[in-house]
Amino acid sequence: MRKGMGWKVILVLAILGVSFFYLYTRSLKLGLDLVGGMHLVLVPDTTGLPQDKAKDACERSLEVIRNRVDEFQVAEPVVQLQGQGENRVIVVELPGLRDPERARKIIGETALLEFKLVDEDGLSKALEVGPNKGWQILKDADGKNYLVKEKAELTGEYLDDAYLSRSSNSGLGLSTVVALEFDAIGARKFAKVTGENVGKQLAIVLDGKVKSAPKINSRIPDGRAVIEGSFTREEARDLAVVLRAGTLPAPVKIVENRTVGPSLGRDSVQKGLLAGIVATIIVALFIIAYYKFSGVVAILGLAYNMAFLLGVLAGFGATLTLPGIAGLVLTIGMSVDANVLIFERIKEELKAGKSLKGAIDAGFKRAYLVILDSNLTALIAAFILYHFGTGPVRGFAVTLSIGIFGSMFAALFLCRMIFDIVFHQKERISI
Repeated sequence: MRKGMGWKVILVLAILGVSFFYLYTRSLKLGLDLVGGMHLVLVPDTTGLPQDKAKDACERSLEVIRNRVDEFQVAEPVVQLQGQGENRVIVVELPGLRDPERARKIIGETALLEFKLVDEDGLSKALEVGPNKGWQILKDADGKNYLVKEKAELTGEYLDDAYLSRSSNSGLGLSTVVALEFDAIGARKFAKVTGENVGKQLAIVLDGKVKSAPKINSRIPDGRAVIEGSFTREEARDLAVVLRAGTLPAPVKIVENRTVGPSLGRDSVQKGLLAGIVATIIVALFIIAYYKFSGVVAILGLAYNMAFLLGVLAGFGATLTLPGIAGLVLTIGMSVDANVLIFERIKEELKAGKSLKGAIDAGFKRAYLVILDSNLTALIAAFILYHFGTGPVRGFAVTLSIGIFGSMFAALFLCRMIFDIVFHQKERISI
């Protein structure tokens, strides 16, 4: 082996080893179009909101929805704004989600939590002639009526935490409840309300419906409360999720709701893999038939680039989508293109009468600038796609960018290293 070649071999093998390590330890994450899932487009309904609050309703809704989506623990969810001005919408993509109905409910629920005092004695009269000013009639899930104050004594604005819990219910055993904890300000307000209204009912209202209306037995100084009801464990958990994430500044309308089945995703994966395999085989056969042993070197560089690309995607936890697979297939062609430029330059130098070593040196040197220019323009295009694109378009741009760097390294470094090792003492080259 030539002097100074050792570190090059170590570098090539180290990069290959790291790529395989990440592929083995971190499986590739697949996007919505490959594993199925949900695609929602939401629009906040700002009707009735003051102008100053309606202005940033989309941004505030985005943060609340993002917090709720995080609770699903879905791999690589997409929650982002699209459009400009009044045409802005919130796009939510949840790859691999198995319960779309539950997702729609959690994401779209306003979750306005209010604590309102109940007038038990005035309910009958209010049902007959209507409630007095400052009061309203609300129902619970069973249709039972409650006469409550219009103005809430406390809201979810001061909520610090909400979580699933178990509570004894009048000797009937343990029931599932949602436990609430208020922050310091909320705890003081809650202590004041409960202290001044011992013996009265305090309705816990969520989005205009009474969830429960417990009687205040004593002052509650620690800022803790529970929401009781005929919850299943999953319903209570979902309620805790939306309360923890916060209240949406405005109700949201689902203007587009698309569910991608896993069977469609599997079909996309199979077709994408088939396209990649067929493209690789055709390119390999052509390049080997045309450039002989040098073509084999090019195919080794192509395989190295594919391993590098997939390893980087796995290492950074990137999501592979169907456009991303298209980027992989395109990278195959681009990888071979760099080798074709180099090989043709070497052939020209050999025809001009240069020695084999001189032809190889000149071929790589002269092809370098051409390869750099062509790949730089492709990188600029990929950057523009990533900057202005969304979702799958960005996935294509990321895959393409990584593939460009990998193909340049494989062609200019790996292939040059193999040429130097194999042909440094020979007078002829199989090209």
